[in-house]
Amino acid sequence: MKNMNKLLMYSLLVLSIACSSDDNVENNNGDTPQQGYDITAVLSKFDNISGLTYAIEGDFVEITTANLPNHASPYWVQSNPMYEAYNGDNPNWRQNPNTINTQNIVFRIPLKPEEAVNKQATALGPIGISVNGVVFYNQYAGPDNQPLTNEINSFDQYLGHPDGGSRYHYHIEPLFLTNTLGKSAFLGLLADGFPVYGPEENGRSVTNADLDEYHGHVGITPEFPNGIYHYHITSEDPYINGNGYFGTSGNISQ
Repeated sequence: MKNMNKLLMYSLLVLSIACSSDDNVENNNGDTPQQGYDITAVLSKFDNISGLTYAIEGDFVEITTANLPNHASPYWVQSNPMYEAYNGDNPNWRQNPNTINTQNIVFRIPLKPEEAVNKQATALGPIGISVNGVVFYNQYAGPDNQPLTNEINSFDQYLGHPDGGSRYHYHIEPLFLTNTLGKSAFLGLLADGFPVYGPEENGRSVTNADLDEYHGHVGITPEFPNGIYHYHITSEDPYINGNGYFGTSGNISQ
């Protein structure tokens, strides 16, 4: 009888351990909290950019840019060595009356971006910063959020132009960057901390149909091997960003 009791107790102990082990397996493979995003690793992409500095302050990075493109443009004054007459392929090109001038634009961007509960629309003006220090604008022309249909005809050979405040910027694919770094390269950050990538991914062109309403999706990138939400530039409106920031935007001052 004693032996039977010992055997029963041993069986119950084995069963208890097995159940406990099963529970652990389920927890490890089930719906576990997603690891938080951290963009600190990509800040080195902004190293050695003329006119750009950055500093980490708590959970934010503060990026200050003079917003001067590192490539030729007809919007430099003609005495500038970077001046180059338009030589692009737009037969309807027309130069707007503005020129490139030094700025002082400051982004305070979260280092650990998260999806915003309440998504906010992007405003006219800077919404992010590219890896050469030039700012990104959204898909609208000022001052009344008009489509870029006519404004596109003033984009230079690298698809940027200055606004009335002499702020050079990209609304669409920055050709100098994608020609230099590649069509699938990391191109910069929006003010919510989520990265911007070029118009290709895994060897194929990205279309608007591949992206959500904010013009991004979650996936693995070379800089984020565990995956991250990221925006893509595409050839069609809204080009860089859709119906607002996916995350909570930091501050932008200029």
